[in-house]
Amino acid sequence: MELRVLHYFLAIAQEQSIVRAAESLHLSQPTLSTQIKNMEKELGKQLLIRGTKGSRKITLTEEGMILRKRAEEILDLVKKTECEITSADDIIMGDIYIGTGETDGVRLIAKTAGKLQKICPGIHFHISSGNATFVMEKLDKGLLDFGVVFGTVDLTKYNALKLPDKDVWGVLMRRDSPLASKKEITPGDLRDKPLILSQQEHLGGNFTQWFQCQMTDLNIAATYNLIYNASLLVDEGLGYAVGLDKIINTSCSSLCFRPLAPKLEEEMSIIWKKHQIFSRPAEKFLSLLKEYLNGI
Repeated sequence: MELRVLHYFLAIAQEQSIVRAAESLHLSQPTLSTQIKNMEKELGKQLLIRGTKGSRKITLTEEGMILRKRAEEILDLVKKTECEITSADDIIMGDIYIGTGETDGVRLIAKTAGKLQKICPGIHFHISSGNATFVMEKLDKGLLDFGVVFGTVDLTKYNALKLPDKDVWGVLMRRDSPLASKKEITPGDLRDKPLILSQQEHLGGNFTQWFQCQMTDLNIAATYNLIYNASLLVDEGLGYAVGLDKIINTSCSSLCFRPLAPKLEEEMSIIWKKHQIFSRPAEKFLSLLKEYLNGI
């Protein structure tokens, strides 16, 4: 497969139309159709479901959806590689890619990034949010330089720097809820309450160990991927969201946060692949981060 044709395929997937994709690519429709048919022939799989005359909308087959995901990753990696190689030797400039979960610990990354940009204004940061599985998958594929993860790190695969702060687990709730008058929340307080859990915790994790129960014993009203969306569910009275402190600003809202008792904390580390060859911007960032951590 040629990179050029992957670019063509993505244009069709995004436009959902060969006609509109051809216009955006400044190609004739027959030329574009021929390129995609040749790729389908090469792969031995149908990638597109072409609409009838009444509806020219293009949809992707299952194989087409797989190729779209991989094509996006391949082209992103090519772009990242080109930027690293073509950077001038005497000027540090380029992109740094960091994956992280939702955590106030990103402030440390932001402080380091701010200092680095003052020294090297040509460096740009790209932050992707997701759970640990998302972060490590992107790291393994070379699409991220660094990842911020919670808990134990597999040191056979990754190098790690432990961050000094710990995230505190607790419950996000409405200020008018029965538990809002409490300073801390115990397992007994939540036993009969409708809970809103992260999708990762819903599969079993630190919270369920703290609760000392099975998932089937909990009243799970909803699950979430991003705590901001969970806060909206809480605000609408759907239940109590279990998560980490300082992600949602509750100082001027109808919500409040109460920590768990006994206390449940989460250690954080910034990780990168072992034997990774860094770009000059990523190398500079790591050096500055180490200096900052040593000075704390």
